[in-house]
Amino acid sequence: MLSKAELKENLAKCFASVIFTKSDGTVREMLCTLMADHLPKQKLDEERSPRAENDDVLAVWDVDKQAWRSFRLDSVINIHYIGVGTV
Repeated sequence: MLSKAELKENLAKCFASVIFTKSDGTVREMLCTLMADHLPKQKLDEERSPRAENDDVLAVWDVDKQAWRSFRLDSVINIHYIGVGTV
């Protein structure tokens, strides 16, 4: 299994189809990325407090839903890298 840092590095270069088990026990396949050109522009919100980062969870951009989603690293069944810059 790849580390969180390796996954983030890979997703910054390409898309990936990630199959994982959700917290309710169902299996989900998600097309996601962390490529800067595909992420929404961030709004500055000075009143928002920073969140503590959880080393067991990775937040990614869900390409199909056009929204941020996350999954637990230990729930990943398979990752298939796709497209430009495929690792």
